[in-house]
Amino acid sequence: MRKPHTTFFPGPSQLNANLGQYLQDAVESGILSASHRSKAFDALSAETVAMLHDRLAIPSDYRIYYTTSATESWEIIPQSLTERGGFHVYTGSFGQKWFEYAQKIRPESNGLQYAVNDTIDWANLPLTDSHELICITQNETSNGTQVNAGTISMIRRQFPDHLLAVDVTSSINGISLPFSDADIWYGSVQKCFGMPAGLGLLICSPRALSRAQSIGERKHYNSLLLLEDNMAKFQTTCTPNVLGIYLLNRILAASPNVLDQQDTIIKRANQLYQLLDNASGGISPLVTNPTNRSTTVQAISCGPELLAKLKSDASEAGFLIGNGYGKWKEGTFRIANFPAISEAAWQQMIGFLSAV
Repeated sequence: MRKPHTTFFPGPSQLNANLGQYLQDAVESGILSASHRSKAFDALSAETVAMLHDRLAIPSDYRIYYTTSATESWEIIPQSLTERGGFHVYTGSFGQKWFEYAQKIRPESNGLQYAVNDTIDWANLPLTDSHELICITQNETSNGTQVNAGTISMIRRQFPDHLLAVDVTSSINGISLPFSDADIWYGSVQKCFGMPAGLGLLICSPRALSRAQSIGERKHYNSLLLLEDNMAKFQTTCTPNVLGIYLLNRILAASPNVLDQQDTIIKRANQLYQLLDNASGGISPLVTNPTNRSTTVQAISCGPELLAKLKSDASEAGFLIGNGYGKWKEGTFRIANFPAISEAAWQQMIGFLSAV
């Protein structure tokens, strides 16, 4: 079997087409041998942070920190930004895992799970005095659901005294996000940035940082206040993933503004959902409520026999489709709609599914 040249797995996912050259450049530049306390690293880090602000339209007064992964933020957020707990609202596996891990750190945390096609009453979340922040998974990778920008803005208006934390692991750098409407955002680079895994981003508002300072938690190596102490110098507490930061820098430098980039992502998502809504060959969208549909990860339902055949046929055609995840593992597959996937590869996949 020939090696598939494109993967539609939603992470780790298709790599940026120029990554090989960037890797070679990283080796030749000498940055990989530079100390993470050196002026060379400080300059690389500062430039990368500046480009993140610019390309993703992150407010200038929001702080950006490097982490090892998105899931490291599951620990940082409750330990550094709460004393009692948060309220987690989720549809799928990753939102649930975030809640369960937070509850181990702050037992007073609570969660509310809703079905993929439900319309949740966001304005009337059952919060109590023990809930210091609201946690939502903006894009749930396991089932292809999404909380849209309008809903995030509404939550902010409805609960102005609570911090709002948002998981954007599968959407950051794919679609425009309303950063000003929440206090904590986190994600990883192995999806919409088209990079290998091993680098995460944690983005905090001035209000979140003020909250961390009032709590004063400095008991852990990744405590937010220690991250802030170091990022004030564009450095990190631990030895960072310098290669990942270098690759992120190069990808950002060659990428358009996310507002321009998302036009293609939205167009592709609409194309695939239109196909699925009209399909008659045994495939259908898992998420039938248009309001809940993800722009960057589409989950597709089908029977187990057809699923096995589709995976095999897709591999023979030169690409991989993503496995289902969690309780949807046996009856779904997933399609990543990320910027690193070429238009030619996307249209090949559309043609493939159209023939089912």
